[in-house]
Amino acid sequence: MLLPADRRTKLDDTDDNLFYAYPRFVTHVDEGFIQQLTDLYRERLKPHTRIFDMMSSWVSHLPDEMEFAHVEGHGMNEEELAKNSRLNHYFVQNLNANPKLPLPDAEFDAVVNCVSVQYLQHPDGIFSEIHRILKPGGVAIISFSNRMFSQKAIAAWREGSEGDRVELVKRYFDSVKAANIPGFSKPEIISKQSSLPTFMQMLGIGSGDPFYAVVAYRQS
Repeated sequence: MLLPADRRTKLDDTDDNLFYAYPRFVTHVDEGFIQQLTDLYRERLKPHTRIFDMMSSWVSHLPDEMEFAHVEGHGMNEEELAKNSRLNHYFVQNLNANPKLPLPDAEFDAVVNCVSVQYLQHPDGIFSEIHRILKPGGVAIISFSNRMFSQKAIAAWREGSEGDRVELVKRYFDSVKAANIPGFSKPEIISKQSSLPTFMQMLGIGSGDPFYAVVAYRQS
């Protein structure tokens, strides 16, 4: 088992649908993080391809100048998803209650997930699903910082260091290989200190949110 039951627990174990019932039209990371994420998407995603934005919200941080054949969105709040202009279609689903994605096999060129992986209680099932819906050679980009709704993050994430969390996401990708399928390529780690605009640094507002991404490709 990838995670024992006690490492999947949350401080707030009430229905996730209640927690996400009201929209939050905010960004959960700073501008420096968002810029680095958009730059990474610009580098790794290809125009006119099919993208699945998993656990999305009212903004996807995809490069404005890039056009895609289709962007499928998923999240927990319909109002947020409806406001996201990059989504061609979306659906609402609680992945902790049902990790099976209602999407065809080998349908997408890329799966992206921004600052939400910490809430998955069944990451082994979800990462198997990510593998299933990706085309051979398709990329998965999982990005995160050190922010979270701590009451909804799983214990394995909440109680770990930032380095532990990077290793945890690597294990999520590697768990698919253990399922006797081709699995993912060796996960690539991107770790940077988010750079805030100079005027914010002059105001003494720290160095910004740290940026982490774990990137892997579906093996054919």
